[in-house]
Amino acid sequence: MSKIEESVEVAVPVTKAYNQWTQFEEFPRFMDGVERIEQKTPTLTHWVTKIGGVKREFDAQITEQIPDERVAWTTVEGEARQAGVVTFHRIDDQHTKIMLQLEHDPEGIADTVGDKLGFVRSKATTDLKNFKKFIESRGTETGAWRGEV
Repeated sequence: MSKIEESVEVAVPVTKAYNQWTQFEEFPRFMDGVERIEQKTPTLTHWVTKIGGVKREFDAQITEQIPDERVAWTTVEGEARQAGVVTFHRIDDQHTKIMLQLEHDPEGIADTVGDKLGFVRSKATTDLKNFKKFIESRGTETGAWRGEV
């Protein structure tokens, strides 16, 4: 199991950053390689990804969700095994630090080599930077889910 920790500071209030992160179906707009996410239930998402030419589908279960604080998940079925948590930290009224902690279990030789070369960490960093550009350029979130799990 590979462990990754990355963070980014965004120039939006914590509520806007959190609200946008809960819009899982919008992830393809800032996560390269994510083709589609379907919100099946408030706590279950279906992902379709294509990374490095490899297409995968899997389901992820939200295991914990506290508004403006954290979203945690784990894969429950499909072609990827991972678990993670994203936490939101108020810096001031207009700035938020977003921290990602991810455990990823590479499958097969290509995944293992890519993981050892830092591909997964680099992708996580890029996705967080793309989220920063996305939310800052919009100035507002595309929606919100304020439920608690």
